Amino acid sequence: MARYTGAVCRLCRRDGVKLFLKGSRCFSEKCAIDKRNFPPGQHGQARAKKIVGYGLQLREKQKAKRIYFTLETQFRAYYEKASNKTGVTGELLLQQLERRLDNVAYRIGYAISRRQARQIVRHGHVSVNGKKVNIPSFQVKVGDVIEIREKSKKLEILASSQQFAAGLGQVPWIAIDREALTGKIVALPRREDIQLPVNEQLIVELYSK
Repeated sequence: MARYTGAVCRLCRRDGVKLFLKGSRCFSEKCAIDKRNFPPGQHGQARAKKIVGYGLQLREKQKAKRIYFTLETQFRAYYEKASNKTGVTGELLLQQLERRLDNVAYRIGYAISRRQARQIVRHGHVSVNGKKVNIPSFQVKVGDVIEIREKSKKLEILASSQQFAAGLGQVPWIAIDREALTGKIVALPRREDIQLPVNEQLIVELYSK
């Protein structure tokens, strides 16, 4: 399956905003945005052109894709599904992205980044309602219980990840028991619960042309 394997800090620099792709590093003095807040490449420090219209819409879409590590075909499918439902399309789009199992694993605190959470899910360390699920894009629903499988609870990465997640605060739509390494989906995520630097309306405008 195709996926981005390059340096993720370049992606933040390209968009000129923190996308929080490297966990604790994003909150330290090592953050690429804090050290070199200009686009990567030999012309990165040249005067930046003002982005308007289509370019601005494209940038917002790229940011959302990079935050959740999805490719274009999958991202477009999320949009199509959201646009066919009753409600605000942009919010429904973000809701689907938030309900991905790899994102939920990150929100609960199994990893310090969504990319790392994706790997934990892929390796079969996570279960949903007692059954192993190794599909990062699996959509959780209200009432689902997400756990680290018993034989995986001794993973060294979990202790540091739980510490990191505790510093980020509560997730209103997930009831998290950090000691038991479990989380239960108690509601669908609302827009105000999703604190990300993305203007979803611009994404809707891009796709609706």
